[in-house]
Order: sequence, then structure tokens, then C-alpha cells
Amino acid sequence: MEEPLCCCEYVDRKGERNHLVACFCDCEDLDEGCERWLTCKSLPPGSLERIADAIADRLRVPWFTGAVKINISLVPPLVLLPVFLHVAALHFLLALVILTSLPMVVLWYYYLTHRRKERTLFFLSLGLFSLGYMYCVFLQEVVPRGHVGYSQVVILTCGLILMLTALSRAKKDPGYLPSPTSNDKSSCQVMDLPSKKVTGSSNGLHGVNTSGAASGRAVNGEAKGYSRLSAEEPEGMKKDWCAKCQLVRPARAGHCRLCGRCVRRLDHHCVWINSCVGEQNHQAFILALSLFMLTSLYGIMLTLDTVCRGRTPFMALFYCPGAYSDYSSALSFTCVWYCAIVTAGMGYILLIQLLNISYNVTEREARLALRDNTGRRLMGGLVIDTGQYNRGFLCNWGHFLSLGSPPPQRSAEDIV
Repeated sequence: MEEPLCCCEYVDRKGERNHLVACFCDCEDLDEGCERWLTCKSLPPGSLERIADAIADRLRVPWFTGAVKINISLVPPLVLLPVFLHVAALHFLLALVILTSLPMVVLWYYYLTHRRKERTLFFLSLGLFSLGYMYCVFLQEVVPRGHVGYSQVVILTCGLILMLTALSRAKKDPGYLPSPTSNDKSSCQVMDLPSKKVTGSSNGLHGVNTSGAASGRAVNGEAKGYSRLSAEEPEGMKKDWCAKCQLVRPARAGHCRLCGRCVRRLDHHCVWINSCVGEQNHQAFILALSLFMLTSLYGIMLTLDTVCRGRTPFMALFYCPGAYSDYSSALSFTCVWYCAIVTAGMGYILLIQLLNISYNVTEREARLALRDNTGRRLMGGLVIDTGQYNRGFLCNWGHFLSLGSPPPQRSAEDIV
């Protein structure tokens, strides 16, 4: 029987037993990279990827059942954010440079991971750590000045807790379509595929004509799995066959290339929650965004009212004499500007989401409509109206508020 791992041992990516003390040993790619860097030679193709994989595999912390691997994307926010904000609090010009460059760095990293089609915890950890760090600065630097009451601290804390609760709900199942079993796949291929009429689809997959497809798709009167068409879907509604998931997607469903799954009423893949936004979690996503906006704006107002006495929050944000007179005020004012930048970005996302809901269009549908030139640009391009599901403002919001609820039961007479 193999001896159990100690707290500092682990099994590496090659399947070999290793120790944390030897984390810098036996790394030929890193040795070659350092040697080429010292001799001013270029690295061979793929060396950086192999070095990054080796570092990610060896970055671990001791644990009872063996060293636990740390996701390397969690480290930069935890280390760099406090350092940057404390450096920015030293001088106004430093704050200007750092607060201007931070959004650019985040956007650069987003496009880098988006181009590589990679999932990362960087944005989720950045968001959560920013919330925690801003809250700690508020309690340590703002509350002791005596201008913030306990009731206001309680309100801010409750808003933060409610927002995190909504965020945890938004992190759950967005409405993944279950992959059919091998039996379902074989039966689908034997029974369904020959009877399907395959047509061209706007998203590169194959559309499925649903006319006359009800026969052979139900067992004992019940639809079985998502790979077969449900009687509850509107007749004549377009459906798509997903070659990757090997199933027929219902209307408005889409395949997420980052999650590798098909999602009901897919809106988009949100990097801030590291998950898709779909039929089951769209409401929680909007609620989390709304609570974040309210909580952040309230915290900004309380901090500015404390640091810049006698000025309105909007004026104090742009003109606050004496903000850099002491380090505590400078750090609080710098964190306010950081929160204002993040809040502006999240406010833009929330605005687009609310407009899309009002026109009953998803981000995915808007993107496809722009690509195929089939949608109308409204409000200066903020929203793309496809016209396919738009039933009016009230009906669209009623449809959104009913997402995730079980469909109404239909009797046998209604189906017939």
C-alpha cells in the first residue's frame, strides 16, 4: 500500500511524488529560459507556456492530506491591489497614473484570456478582494473619525451581505442542458437524425426543422432529455443541433465555448462571476449588480462626506482640498476613486442588461444580429432590437421575472 502524503508533499502533473522544498529543482525549461535570457537569446516556441505550467503546478501550500495547488490567477489581486492603492495614496500624481493604468491592465488581461478562450478566477478574486479591502479601509480609516453613525455602518454591512448572497446565487447553475447518455445518443442518432431536416444556421451550427418531429420523441407521453424536442416549446420554433454537446438545443439556448456546455437562454459568459448567465441565474445576476451599485454609491457618499466636509459628494469627488494632507485621508480618497471607477464600469453593464431585458434580447442574440446585420441599433447603439421576441416593455419584463419558474402544466386535451 502506498504511503500517504505528508503536508508538504504532492503528486505533480507527471504523476510523480514531489516535495515543496524541491519546487525550484528539476525544471529544465526554467533553466533554459534563464540561460537564454542571460545570453540575450530568444526562447524556443512553447517555452513560456511550459514554464507557466510548471510554476502553476508547483505553486502550492501545505495541507493535512498533501500540498494543495493554488490557482495562480488568485495571486495578483491579493498582492498588487493593496500595494498599488497604498502607493497611489502617497501623492496625487501617483494616484492619477495608477488609477488610470489599472483599468487598462484589467482590460488587457480580459482580452488576453478571451482570445485564448480560457477560464480564470482573476476577475472574481479581484472583485471579491476589492469589496473586502474597501470595507476594511472604511472601518479602519473612515469610521473612527466619528462622522459615520452605527446605523449607517449597519446599512452598508447589510447591503454588502445581501449583494454577496445574490452573487452566490448567480454563481450556481445558469441552466446547463444535461448531456445525453450514450444510450440517448445512440437512440437519437437512430430515431431522430434521419427524420430531421437540416438547414443553415446563423451561428454556424445546424438548424433543425421541428415540423412533424413529435413522433418517436416521447416515451409514455413524456419528453425524455433535452436531446429530443419538448412538446412545451412553441410549434415551429427554430432549434439547433450542437455538435459539441451532441444534443438539440431549445430556442434561445447557446453553447458557451469557455464552459464547454450548452445553456438555456444563454445571455453571456461573465468573467466577474466566472460562470455563464442564463435562464436560471439571470435574475440573481441583475440583483447582485443592482445591490452592488446601491452599496458602492452609499459607501462612496459616506466616505466623501467624512473626508471632504461641507461639500456635496459629486463636487468632493473632483475637488477636495486637504485630501492628501495626511495619509489616512489620502488612502480613503484614493479608495473612493477606485470604487468610483469600478462602479462606473458595473453601472454600464447594468444599463446594457436593463435595456436588453426591456427589448427581450440577450447579449448573444444581439451579437449574432450585429454579425448578420439583422438587428436595429437603438439609443445610439446601446441596444440591438432583433424584433424576434420583443412583445412590449411590460410583457418583456414579465417574461424576465418568470425566468426559471416551471412551465405551466398542460393537459392531454390541450396537447392533442
